[in-house]
Amino acid sequence: MSDLKGLHPNVDDPAQAGFWEAARRGQLVIEKCKPAGHVLHLPRGYCHLCDSFEVEWVPVSGQANLHTFTIVEHQVHPNFPAPYAVVLVELDEVPGVRFLGNLPGRPELSIGMRMTVTFDALSDTVTLPRWVPAQDTVDSSTE
Repeated sequence: MSDLKGLHPNVDDPAQAGFWEAARRGQLVIEKCKPAGHVLHLPRGYCHLCDSFEVEWVPVSGQANLHTFTIVEHQVHPNFPAPYAVVLVELDEVPGVRFLGNLPGRPELSIGMRMTVTFDALSDTVTLPRWVPAQDTVDSSTE
């Protein structure tokens, strides 16, 4: 389990609970409306394009490209010792759907590089998806 004590998302939010439940199972999901298949990112519980409340969580591969990144050199929170990289990745199968993450230290990164999701258990109820360079895939929730 991670040492990020106190930095837990609200996993009980009805609009996002399905995302956090899937993450606990080691699965990355996105939300789509059932009638038209519109991707709802960020999740919102209804489709703002067709006004449908019929939504579902759909598994995705967790493969992505690094869209952009920055290296943080000055610590801004005790749970995030500097340096670390903040990464923004774009999913392969859903262009335009992007996720944020962070990597410790000063990793060797380049725009467009292959990234993959791993999962980091913060507690028994909270697991965060994390993005790492594709060659560094280690599921930290099993460590």
